[in-house]
Order: sequence, then C-alpha cells, then structure tokens
Amino acid sequence: MVAMLTVEGLSVNYGRLAALREVSIHVDPGELVCIVGPNGAGKSSLMNAIAGGVAPRAGSAKFENKELVGMRPEHIARLGMSLVPEGRQVFSTLTVEENLRLGTLIRRRSPDDELRLARIMRHFPRLNERRNAPAGTLSGGEQQMLVIGRALMTQPRLVMVDEPSLGLAPMIVDQVYEILRDLRQAEGLTLLINEQSSKRVLKYADRIYVLRGGVIRLEDSAENLQDGAAIVQAYFGFARPAANAGLPA
Repeated sequence: MVAMLTVEGLSVNYGRLAALREVSIHVDPGELVCIVGPNGAGKSSLMNAIAGGVAPRAGSAKFENKELVGMRPEHIARLGMSLVPEGRQVFSTLTVEENLRLGTLIRRRSPDDELRLARIMRHFPRLNERRNAPAGTLSGGEQQMLVIGRALMTQPRLVMVDEPSLGLAPMIVDQVYEILRDLRQAEGLTLLINEQSSKRVLKYADRIYVLRGGVIRLEDSAENLQDGAAIVQAYFGFARPAANAGLPA
C-alpha cells in the first residue's frame, strides 16, 4: 500500500531553537493516526510544516507522492488535505453556515456544495440547530465541531486535527472523537490527530507516534501499546511503576 502522507527527515527551526529534528512519519489511506506528546513537543510545528504554514529547514513531506515542501498552503489544500488548527479559529461575527461555506473558497464552486453542506449538518445536528447564529456565540465544543465541518467543506481526503481536546470538558472531547470516528467511516476520511491524552488515543487510533523534544520517540499500533508502559516511557522519558495509571489523561 502506498502511503497517503509520507514525512521524511523533517526539521524545523525557529531561530536557533530546533522545534523538529529529522521527524519521519507516514499515514496510510483510511488510517486514524495520532501523534501524542507534551506541550512544546513539536506537534503543531509538524502539522504546520506539512500544511505549508512553516518552512522546514530540511526534509520532505509528500501527499500521494506530491512534494509539499515549498508549496503554498492553499495549493496544498486543493490537493485534498485540510488542517483543523489548534484554538478553534472561527470567524466570530459570521454565522455558522457562513463559516462552513468559507471552506469552499479554496476551490471552484461545485453543484455538490449544497449536498456536502447538508451532509455536514446531518453529521453535526447541533450546528444545524444554530446555523444562523454568530459563531462567536457557540460553546467551545460547538466551535470545534464547526471548524471540523469547515475543513470537510474543502472536500479533503486527509484531515489533520491539531489538539481537538484543548480547553474542552472530557465529555465534550469524547463526543468530538466519536464524531471524527463516524466521519472516518461515513466519508472515507484519513485522519492525523495531535493529542496530549494518550488514554484517549489508545481507544480511537490505529497507530500512535510519541513526539517529545522535537524527536519521534515511539511508533507502534495502538493494539500493541494498550498496557501504556511504552507510551509512558516515551512520553516522559522515564518509566513509571503503574504504567496504565500513569498515562497522560
């Protein structure tokens, strides 16, 4: 199987600070892959470099064998890749529906746009209920659903989601992950998700990478990592006696 996304030896610097050091990952079609790591690990820098928002110092990132390094973000998006950025960046004065329709601006209008909008409203019934409300009046969980829905309006094959649980109550985070899982099945999406909570990704991911200090410390299937010991070792840099109990929540 040819990987949908292949990153090889990617390095990113901010001045003298090395955010990523020779990072290599891959995502196969239909997979849900999670990158786990503490704050400052380089997770957002990795996604931004893939999406064209940050220029790497070295390395390669390919989407379906097309080189992304040096390509503008809008051109990358048109290939079929969409980034849901950290922090739920909605246009607060625009309505929910207007925010969703912004997702069509990166490509030519299509007769399928209305059908896609209708499907998104079915996936997110709460957004349908509030489709005429200003996005700034939505709760944090509703805004997270909105930015995911807006990404889907670009007709992506790969969606990268940066920290979907940030600032949300655990019950809402579980709801967001359930929606992502359902979208994967219904829309045939491939998903790459940044996350701090390794307990949650063990439940939903096919494969997991642990990123710490800008370096990939571990890569394996979620099935092989269920006891949590290897994740704890890679995440913290040392072992803990009660491995599963010590997983980052």
